[in-house]
Amino acid sequence: MSYYDIDSILTDAQKLPCTFELEVPGLGILEGNAGEDIKAGTRIDLPLWLGEMLSIGARLGTSRLVTLDMPEALSERVMNALKADPRTLDLRALAPHFYNLSERILELFEEEEMVDVLGDAFKKRAADIADHAHNSRGAVGGGVDFLRGLDETERQLFRVAHDRAKDMRIWTGEAKRK
Repeated sequence: MSYYDIDSILTDAQKLPCTFELEVPGLGILEGNAGEDIKAGTRIDLPLWLGEMLSIGARLGTSRLVTLDMPEALSERVMNALKADPRTLDLRALAPHFYNLSERILELFEEEEMVDVLGDAFKKRAADIADHAHNSRGAVGGGVDFLRGLDETERQLFRVAHDRAKDMRIWTGEAKRK
């Protein structure tokens, strides 16, 4: 992760459900109540970077301020859908940077099964992405809906595969250079 990587910055801004373990005086602004206190047990969606920082006490052995909860984009319902057929999910609707978010969440939670599900889903979706990228008619015709459901990592993969396929057609003389 680079300091200047816009995808990392946008991933860190993704909202994550957090439950406050302690009462925090005067921090009610986080839930829209300026000057109020946040009560213990209050659940608030916070940016990933902030939730991670507030939960750091658990890793240091002290009492933590918040407990991080699994985001909706990685819920059990989504994992079951990915197991069934990952190609049918609109990952962009779940989280524009779905795989980057997954990577960050898996650094915080120990979910071995989730690692396997996400790896298998990426492999299956990557095969479809390669098919669409190499088929010039598929990318133009029915590809708009397909491209709309890809997260940013998959869109970058599509661009690279599409450009390499185009370069190969030019090299073999099947297409003209513009």
